[in-house]
Amino acid sequence: MLETHPFPPFIPPHARYLLLGSFIARKFGQSSYDWYYSNGRNQFWNILEAVYHCKLDTISLRKELFIKLSLGVTDLIYQCDRKLQNSADTSLVNCTYNTRAIEDIFKLNSLKKVYFTSKFVERTFKKVFKHLVTDFPDVEFVALPSPSPRYAAMSKTQKAIKYSRLLPQL
Repeated sequence: MLETHPFPPFIPPHARYLLLGSFIARKFGQSSYDWYYSNGRNQFWNILEAVYHCKLDTISLRKELFIKLSLGVTDLIYQCDRKLQNSADTSLVNCTYNTRAIEDIFKLNSLKKVYFTSKFVERTFKKVFKHLVTDFPDVEFVALPSPSPRYAAMSKTQKAIKYSRLLPQL
């Protein structure tokens, strides 16, 4: 069944950084998600709470942090099917990419860095959006450890340490 991404990009004025994920996680026992990385199993917001020493338990607090950091967020994929009924990136098929939004973000902002939430997102971006890599040579591209609990090569604490070294400082 074709799924459409439920959230528009969140891009603060004069964004300098962009966080790119793949696609919203599959809903397990939840009727809907309130914003990016809201799947209860995803470690993203817990990692950011550790990195920035603050509570991020509401959308407004999350947006406030992103505004302070000049960090925008969107996902690579706008629509897709899932070949398996799970949230794995490898299960995403028949993808329509978020092309217009991502191109506009690059054109309308002076990005310094783009952060990918996994190696899958990095590889896919560099394949699908190779023209942006070429057209914006001053932008640095950085792969973060996946915040998914499926990525067990690092503990949540190790991920937080790595994120704190890579993400923008307050």
